[in-house]
Amino acid sequence: MSLVFHFFSITRLGLSKELLSACAVLQKYLESSNPQMDEETKLAYTSMLHYWLKLSCHKEADPDLISLHLTDFRAVSPQLLEFIINMADANGNTALHYTVSHSNFPLVAKLIETGLCHVDQQNKAGYTAIMLTALAASQTESDMDTIKQLLKKGNVNAKANQAGQTALMLAVSHGRLEMVRALLASAADVNLQDDDGSTALMCACEHGHAEIVRLLLANPECDVAQSDNDGSTALSIALEAGQNDIAIMLYARLNFAKAISLVSCFL
Repeated sequence: MSLVFHFFSITRLGLSKELLSACAVLQKYLESSNPQMDEETKLAYTSMLHYWLKLSCHKEADPDLISLHLTDFRAVSPQLLEFIINMADANGNTALHYTVSHSNFPLVAKLIETGLCHVDQQNKAGYTAIMLTALAASQTESDMDTIKQLLKKGNVNAKANQAGQTALMLAVSHGRLEMVRALLASAADVNLQDDDGSTALMCACEHGHAEIVRLLLANPECDVAQSDNDGSTALSIALEAGQNDIAIMLYARLNFAKAISLVSCFL
């Protein structure tokens, strides 16, 4: 497809002359087999990156305005839309990272509905947008529905570069019961360990989140006997933290598991 055709296609859209020019240059680059950017392409990229991040990454970003831009960029080509929507700033954060962090879930929905967001894209700290949902504040049932859609589209068990924590561990440490429930429903692995060998259950015990401990223990895959790099278990962590109610729950689960094992020996 020629650059001339692209130019006449996009001039019908509601984009400024500068953006039209940047779109044309970037589309030409995407169609080429050369991964290196020339000076013209670098300028177009910088211009588009600045515009896109300024438009989409602030707390009050307008979902309807963004939606119009998504339609305009897709009209040039889905390839260009995918390229723009996944642009990242100097810290590796994309529009999806920012919109999740700002709890702007109507905009999150617009982004993931394109089907072109790289939802597992990590920022320089190794965090994905899914991990950041553990820290976001969902206000409505619609917000939680959007979060669940995001969880379905990515890897809920990815680990951050820093400390190796998962989305489940982050949700647990911040006491986010509904997020823990959503992550478990999306096949989050309850037994994964971070760089220190800690699990989500150990984290819940340390922070005294009894309801979350109860929720994790309801998962039949939850391994209560796991130990971290120092040899500590969820039970020893709970006792050390003075979380006696949690320790009782763990003790009951451990003894139940032993009883089941003993019965199995006689069957």
